[in-house]
Amino acid sequence: MEDNISFIENDQIEDKIKIVLGQTDYTEEMIREKLKAHNYDHLAVIRSYFGITEKKAPPITSVNQEIYKQLRHRLDTNMRNYQERHETLNPKKM
Repeated sequence: MEDNISFIENDQIEDKIKIVLGQTDYTEEMIREKLKAHNYDHLAVIRSYFGITEKKAPPITSVNQEIYKQLRHRLDTNMRNYQERHETLNPKKM
């Protein structure tokens, strides 16, 4: 079991509080709670205030899956282009 404990000096916490105060409308009490919740990462507190979520990495696929994905995409695009050309050259008569 690993505890996620970090040692931060009070001066560093006060600096982070000033930074977050300048960017948000949180109170100092709220900032202390948010910093504690975000492991004293002031940028994470600011991101959460503005609703910015972290981007998730795309799922790792094998080389074979990527090859077939690109082939399907290319074939779909070519078939769509062929159908569009064919419809413009040979319009359906009713």
